[in-house]
Amino acid sequence: MTQIEQAVAPARTIVVTPFFKTARGKLRDANANARQPAARLDEAVGLTRAMSVEVVGAEIVPVSRVRPATLIGEGAIETLKIMIEANQADLVVFDTHLTPIQQRNLEKALDSKVIDRTALILEIFGERARTREGALQVELAHLSYQRSRLVRSWTHLERQRGGLGFVGGPGETQIELDRRLIGDRITRLKAELEDVKRTRNLHRAARKRVPFPVVALVGYTNAGKSTLFNRLAGSDVFAEDMLFATLDPTMRRVDMPSGRTIILSDTVGFISDLPTELIAAFRATLEEVLEADLIVHVRDVSHPDTDAQRDDVLKVLTDLGLDETLRQSGLEVANKIDCLDGEALAFWEARAARNDGLLAISAQRGDGIESLLDAIDAALSAAHREITVLLDHDDGKRMAWLYAHGDVVAREDGDEGSRLTVRLSADDLARWDDQERKNGR
Repeated sequence: MTQIEQAVAPARTIVVTPFFKTARGKLRDANANARQPAARLDEAVGLTRAMSVEVVGAEIVPVSRVRPATLIGEGAIETLKIMIEANQADLVVFDTHLTPIQQRNLEKALDSKVIDRTALILEIFGERARTREGALQVELAHLSYQRSRLVRSWTHLERQRGGLGFVGGPGETQIELDRRLIGDRITRLKAELEDVKRTRNLHRAARKRVPFPVVALVGYTNAGKSTLFNRLAGSDVFAEDMLFATLDPTMRRVDMPSGRTIILSDTVGFISDLPTELIAAFRATLEEVLEADLIVHVRDVSHPDTDAQRDDVLKVLTDLGLDETLRQSGLEVANKIDCLDGEALAFWEARAARNDGLLAISAQRGDGIESLLDAIDAALSAAHREITVLLDHDDGKRMAWLYAHGDVVAREDGDEGSRLTVRLSADDLARWDDQERKNGR
């Protein structure tokens, strides 16, 4: 059993969100994000409950300055000790990154198991991953995190094993052995992930041969992506009012009202301060977004930190190397308008009315879905080039190819043949031109 697995075994949990005091007495997110204290604490509680533990207390802890040994001051530690005893809690979740020394010292001071935000998110990912790739990525992230905790954190690893006798010397310490075993396992996992990645590239190449554009749903965790995915695709992907309900990418074929067929992709939700181990480990999964023809950014506009969540998503997309043009030409969806009151609802509906790139919808209730489908069609068409082709009446093969790969917007049948006006993607237009050159046309 790993350190993190041991940490989540208790059921009674207290959640702590540190916020720094500014010179004017205001509270600033310890992770330097533009977050409201109450909203940040609610998110931390939601993350903790996603692990099926009982949250018996939640506290915003003001921090005047960072203590290298414990992060928070002695007064805050005493307050937490009283909360732990009163609630009979045996696990404390700190909604920030703790150094190994801070974690160890806090455990001693509070006489309770302590984990940080990184460990919590890793546990959620480990519990939810279903595909082989997801499981490998989570294990890799777990091990990378654990390896960083092997220094001055696990005191039981400081024991030494005996030497070989005839060689002499102190022998290999337990901490060195564990570090070596973890390193060996990480090497094997990376090799296995490369094999999985090659397979995914083959699948992606096969999909490119299919004349269907890929539309990827992205957004902050619990923004309603899976609910929207299910409504658009008529699917039954797991969707709950829960952080990280979806971890493994899911793709479905969707026939649009216009007659166009698309491949809809549901992706893992982003979150602020995503552990660096997971950003690296899940890069292959998020490559589905990079390959998409259109990105639909789903936002939970009922959340008080919706603007900060939007910034987090765009930052992650940029960090992943997403093409700037693709990011700016995507659609933005203001979801969960059914959770808004009259004034807030009017604000988002008015904003959607004057912004071509923003749509107000309720994935749960179905409001605005038809407008969203029309916007997806229009966005995909805008990325296509329009050509006019004259075909002989008996040239059924070329005509069938154009109908299968393009959007035929006009057709005139005359004595000379059929004149087709067709919109084609850049890739399909290149294929068409290549075929025409080969056939000497």
